[in-house]
Amino acid sequence: MNYLKPMHLLATVLAAMMYISGQIAYSGSANVVVASNFVAAATKIEEKFEAASQHQISVISGSTGKLYAQILKGAPYDVFLSADVQRPELLEQAGKTIQGSRFTYAIGQLAIWSRRKLAEEDGLIAVLTDESVRRISIPNPDLAPFGLAAVEVMRRLEIFERISNKLVYAENVGQSFAFTATGNADIGFVSMSNAIEQHAGITGYSRPVPSFLHQPIRQDVVALKRAEGNEAVMAFLEFLKGEDVRMIVSELGYFLAPQ
Repeated sequence: MNYLKPMHLLATVLAAMMYISGQIAYSGSANVVVASNFVAAATKIEEKFEAASQHQISVISGSTGKLYAQILKGAPYDVFLSADVQRPELLEQAGKTIQGSRFTYAIGQLAIWSRRKLAEEDGLIAVLTDESVRRISIPNPDLAPFGLAAVEVMRRLEIFERISNKLVYAENVGQSFAFTATGNADIGFVSMSNAIEQHAGITGYSRPVPSFLHQPIRQDVVALKRAEGNEAVMAFLEFLKGEDVRMIVSELGYFLAPQ
């Protein structure tokens, strides 16, 4: 009979222990779905969370309305970072969330963005009604809270009817930015995060839309029912409340939610 030499046996045992501990250390995982406006921030948060914890998350993005519909149909998601309050509340009412898990993680800031320089002396009305502006990109207000806010702004300024024929509807803020960046629209309603995180090689100009012109874009997160007992989910929700995340949120053009 062949026996392992003591040193070989020790090496084998240690390797097995390292493998097992590695499996345990990274066994906690979660599928996190994120509204399109928050993708850049979520990517940074994912990196910091995984570096600081023993868990892993997978970030999936889409328009708030579409993600909500997918959740209702049973999509295997654990955490929903919405761009509004209403969808998380509706999921709560439908009994699809973990009780008490919902809170506001950021407050969105609406902006306009263009490849053309926006004259500083021109107000928002002058910019949007300029005759040289032929197409204005806007996220679909039925799917994206930023699009709903944009419509509210145009109605508040009493210009919606004047420029409604110029509007090009995108699925979400990311697509609204893409329409404008590729020249399919002259100006786009986007999130300030889109404007700050411009794609490499694209020169553009942005301007924040005064927040008093629309209802606050409060963005809520909620843990879904299937995540009960998932330690990675609970750790991630706690991490979202920390200073590292608040710094990322602020740097990327969001208003901070009260703690």
